[in-house]
Amino acid sequence: MTSHITPAGAAAARRAARRRLIRELLLVAGLFTVYKAGRMLSTGRTEEAFRNAARIWDAERALHLPGEGAVQRLLLHGDTLVHTANTYYAAVHFPATALFLIWLYLRRPDHYLWARRVLAVLTGAALALHLAFPLAPPRMLEAAHLIDTGQVYGPSVYGAAPATDTMANQFAAMPSLHFGWALMLALGMIAATSGRWRALWLLHPALTLLVVVGTANHYWLDAIVATLLLGVALLLIPRRGPIGTAVAELPGPRRAAVPVGAER
Repeated sequence: MTSHITPAGAAAARRAARRRLIRELLLVAGLFTVYKAGRMLSTGRTEEAFRNAARIWDAERALHLPGEGAVQRLLLHGDTLVHTANTYYAAVHFPATALFLIWLYLRRPDHYLWARRVLAVLTGAALALHLAFPLAPPRMLEAAHLIDTGQVYGPSVYGAAPATDTMANQFAAMPSLHFGWALMLALGMIAATSGRWRALWLLHPALTLLVVVGTANHYWLDAIVATLLLGVALLLIPRRGPIGTAVAELPGPRRAAVPVGAER
């Protein structure tokens, strides 16, 4: 049966699409604002943050995790390499996640709601942990003997004096959302695409892990905890289509959403 869409109906559909887009933009911006404001609530707990840092450092040694210094020494082989790592840390995190969500919204709306909800749960859990467990990053820990590569080689997203940094809470290292968001981006793109090389998206979290550890902004355990939190979020938010639709999981992402009850 051929469907006929009147000009009035098309205009109404465009207005509805604009409203959905504006709503999503406001929602994502609001979540980000709440997260940034919430992180600042744990500032001023310097002594506790350094006590926790010593505990994390000792726990990693007890678990026989590789030293963060081994990765940093690789970066320090050349000024260009370490500068590139600092730039990656400073410039890729938010834009990559934003582009990921925008692409899903425009091209894979059946995956967009799932990814946005997972990221919201992950970020909320991370905020709760930041507030409950302030943690000084390894670049500040004397026992780690690591260089603050951002301050020494640039660029840096943090102020030189953590206690007076009004732009960021430098004592919110656990978990690493740089890694958690990067891992979700990779998993989301693998789920939303069908190319034979889609597993290469995992290079993004792998590179992010090396960068956050090598620049001494995070411990290995920060990434491990982020992975565990993401796993919980994925269990809590199963992959489904938009509200009111059932999306066939296979084969591939190009399968169209079908209204519930419409299948025969």
